[in-house]
This record gives sequence, structure tokens and C-alpha cells, in this order.
Amino acid sequence: MTFIEWSVDISVIIIGLSILVIFLRLVIGPSIEDRIVSLDLLSANAIAFIAVYSIQKKTTTFLDVGIIVALLAFLGTVAFAYYLGRRGRE
Repeated sequence: MTFIEWSVDISVIIIGLSILVIFLRLVIGPSIEDRIVSLDLLSANAIAFIAVYSIQKKTTTFLDVGIIVALLAFLGTVAFAYYLGRRGRE
């Protein structure tokens, strides 16, 4: 087993564990702001997981999915920020 294969396997495990911890924060989060930040962080970790999985399988097919997830996550974050901004003014 080469160093790259070993580091990719370890990365998959660490990113998977961090996704579980972030999901726990998403469920427990005391405020809507905490939940929005954890949702954004969850999407960033999902993108990282997709990228590492693509490296592990030695294909670039999954990278398109990562780009789509990144675009949707950005639009979702902007929409939530707009919602929170409007909620604060009322």
C-alpha cells in the first residue's frame, strides 16, 4: 500500500467522522444561525468527501457532482443569510 492510498483511506475516515459530528450539531443546534452554519459546513465536508472519493476511485466523474453541490450550497447560504437579514429588520 502506497502513501497516497493510505492517506486517502485515512482522509475518508476522518471526513466521515466529521460529517457525523456536524450532523449532530445540526440536530442539536440551539439557534437557527447555528444550524445554518453547520449546514454550510456539512456541505463543505460533503464536497471534500466527494473529492477524496474521486481520488480513491481514480476517476473524475464525481467531481462534477462536487461542483454542483458547491453551487447549491453557496446559493443556499446566500438565501439563508437573506432570510436572517429580513427577519432581523422586522
